[in-house]
Amino acid sequence: MARSLDVVVTSVATRLMAVEAANAVAVIQPILADLVEHFHVDVSFLRSNDHDLKASILVAEWPVRPVVPDPDPLKVIYFADADPVFAISEHGKKPQVFRPEPATGEYQQTIEGGGGVPHSSMAAAPLVSGDVTTGVLGFVKFGDREWSSAELNALEAIGSLFAQVQARIKAEDQLRYLAEHDDLTGVYNRRALVAHLEDRLAAGRPGPVAVLFLDLDRLKAVNDYLGHTAGDEFIRVSAQRLREETASADCLIARLGGDEFVVVPRTACSAAEAEVLADRLHAALSERVAVDGEMLARTVSVGVAVGDPGRHSVSDLLRRADQAVLEAKDTGGNAVRVFTENMAMRTALRNDVELHLQSVIESDALVLHYLPEVDMRTGEVLAAEALVRWQHPTRGLLFPDSFIGVAESINLAGELGRWVLRRACTEFSDWRARGVGPDAVLRVNVSPVQLVADGFADRVAEILDEFGLSGDSVCLEITESLVVQDIDAARVTLAALKEVGVQIAIDDFGTGYSVLSHLKSLPVDTLKIDRSFVRDLGSSAGDLAIVRAIIALAEAFGLGLVAEGVETVAAAQTLAAHRCYRAQGYLLSVPLEGMAMERLLAQGHIELPFSTAEPLPR
Repeated sequence: MARSLDVVVTSVATRLMAVEAANAVAVIQPILADLVEHFHVDVSFLRSNDHDLKASILVAEWPVRPVVPDPDPLKVIYFADADPVFAISEHGKKPQVFRPEPATGEYQQTIEGGGGVPHSSMAAAPLVSGDVTTGVLGFVKFGDREWSSAELNALEAIGSLFAQVQARIKAEDQLRYLAEHDDLTGVYNRRALVAHLEDRLAAGRPGPVAVLFLDLDRLKAVNDYLGHTAGDEFIRVSAQRLREETASADCLIARLGGDEFVVVPRTACSAAEAEVLADRLHAALSERVAVDGEMLARTVSVGVAVGDPGRHSVSDLLRRADQAVLEAKDTGGNAVRVFTENMAMRTALRNDVELHLQSVIESDALVLHYLPEVDMRTGEVLAAEALVRWQHPTRGLLFPDSFIGVAESINLAGELGRWVLRRACTEFSDWRARGVGPDAVLRVNVSPVQLVADGFADRVAEILDEFGLSGDSVCLEITESLVVQDIDAARVTLAALKEVGVQIAIDDFGTGYSVLSHLKSLPVDTLKIDRSFVRDLGSSAGDLAIVRAIIALAEAFGLGLVAEGVETVAAAQTLAAHRCYRAQGYLLSVPLEGMAMERLLAQGHIELPFSTAEPLPR
């Protein structure tokens, strides 16, 4: 018998080596069946202890019950409610044999849930790991059975083997959890998200598959004000709110790192349905959060995208959701945006620009066009404003709106601005050398980076000297918002530029009147009325009132005045009637390539498509 028991224990040890979390029940059930046969008993079961739950949980049984009630009364048995047979398995360390009184039938009720065969007996071998009882291996005989000390020793050894298996499975589960979950919030991580989406997007799976990309707006302010611990707590609370809001929707929640989350409904979801969910999550995450005694609120930007199984990849879907959330960010954040194909086109253009702009500047592949400035009384060409263009090999002629913002975001705005100034001065000096436009002024826009850069005025002086241009022949244009961003730095730089001798114009004037209080202390020569006030002149009384105020302001300070965006005869005549004669706009001329601008300067004037002597439109 002893030798036979040794063989049984060895066999169990060998077979348990194949157990993993995924196949545990499939491997364990045949082992229990063999043990039932070997020990001549009727039932065997394996249970694990959940000491946090204070309960015994069924892992496997043999024979498998043909009908399992729902809920299964044997699945979870709480120690506080258990009969002595299961209660002792909470902390027991040695095998025990139980023989309930025949009259009570208590044990039989525990196993089968009802009355039945009396004189049942059970042997229970605890699963012990260190000082902790992690479960129990039980054997039931319908009728009495004597257990020898050798058999009990074998059960103890087998119980130890099962304890080792449970510990290994628990460790595997823990490693799997750590590999798939974010350690700060407990939600899934990027790896688990990608695996889930790969399964959902496989051909033949139901769709569409929706992805909601959530990015907390300006969380850096929380980190800077209260520290990163407070920022982490804010993120934890945000994750918990996502769990609560999606509890009824059955969603996978993942944190991509930082302040970014992704929510994926586990069932097919249309773009419209996903947008409704996004609105709900947007509202939930915008509510105040108590952190370190402070009531904090952050808004959130949400991007929504959907993909079709078998057609879109994980990277496709995540990229679309990311593009949508960037669209929300670019419009100020605190918004929900659903992906569109136009977004993809804009993103593709931006990426193209970001990847190639540096080489384009270095290879001198940009071009300048010039927008003439005209006297609307005579048609005389007074100035030329240099406008940068990019002759893209596949996208055609790109205007500044396509790449100036990208240049600023990747710290190329200063380099681009230097290229524009140098190229404009090169062409302008060539025209002068050929006797063209001796009295005209070259206008060049200045970026924020250039204005605050050390030594900017010195570099301007060097370029003018290099090309033999006098300062009064060049006017640098600075936007009104740029001036007030750092008024002290602007005042110093503008003063240095005036020493160089260049003219200074404030571009887009009137968009906020934010520079009015500083105008008298700034060395400015010209105000340029923003096109938004010029476009509807002749039909908008409000725009006319603003333009008249700017004209009066320029006259009071003795400043030059140029109107931008003149596109209608009514606007031109209205400006001229109120003593604003210098203007730019498509009614007068479109931007011209360098050679065409040179010809226009040589000509000296344009034919006006209107007469300023005509009566003003009512």
